[in-house]
Amino acid sequence: MDDPLPICPLCDRPIPPHAKQSLHHLIPRLRGGKGGPTVLLHQICHNEIHATLSEADLARSYNSIDALKAHPRLASFIAWVRKRPPDFHSRTPGARRGWKTRR
Repeated sequence: MDDPLPICPLCDRPIPPHAKQSLHHLIPRLRGGKGGPTVLLHQICHNEIHATLSEADLARSYNSIDALKAHPRLASFIAWVRKRPPDFHSRTPGARRGWKTRR
């Protein structure tokens, strides 16, 4: 019997073995989440999270799947990506938000 495919907790689509995927730290590593919980996501879902929210916002207000799903831009993205095949990937448009140059 085959093992069931993991399910992306953000978009609720299966993650095939050949699909681009990555682990997301619910609390960013640089904000104290180095040993904290992680979730396996489609790479496109992970990219959209980081294109939408800064590390500070992720640590402060969006450190759970439910909170991420409630964000208006991410909710719109989720509705869009759910209509795509499980192994769908494309570049995330726009610059990553919240990435400042270090001083």
